[in-house]
Amino acid sequence: MPILDQMVLEQKEQGVKWTPSKVIARLGKEIDNPESVYYWAYKNNIPVFSPALTDGSIGDMIYFHSYKNPGLVLDIVEDIRRINNMAVYAKQTGMIILGGGVVKHHIANANLMRNGANYSVYVNTGQEFDGSDSGARPDEAVSWGKIRMDAKPVKVCADATLIFPLLVAETFATKSSAFSSHLKMI
Repeated sequence: MPILDQMVLEQKEQGVKWTPSKVIARLGKEIDNPESVYYWAYKNNIPVFSPALTDGSIGDMIYFHSYKNPGLVLDIVEDIRRINNMAVYAKQTGMIILGGGVVKHHIANANLMRNGANYSVYVNTGQEFDGSDSGARPDEAVSWGKIRMDAKPVKVCADATLIFPLLVAETFATKSSAFSSHLKMI
């Protein structure tokens, strides 16, 4: 709750416009724990978008806080403009989508604004017959223009908590020296 108090104060006194991604960055800063993904996202200035930020415990805290210290405003429009513009102006984009639902739709829809992602990997246990967004295959996203027609998307039907660490270990982790040398050039 003290973080929310500080955010309300910064909003009133400094005119800070809070968005879900700015809230997540602030939490990453305040967590100050190297075991947190949000800590590293904050440290490396990597935005984390969450259109459903208020779904769950953070939403509960914001709700109760709004009675104790009203005034916090979260602007989702700024975040949708930011993520969509990141996609529109990127030379190429890729999506690694763990799970489905709002998050899957949010990133795929941003890529719709640029005529589709160049690369796409879905990892989830959703099946097409259940009618959920999670279960939709990549060809559904191609039909909407969320993935480019010339892309070779992949859907891995498995538990993301098991598969994603293996995916990282066999792809990105094997090239970690290339990433670190690239970061040194920036």
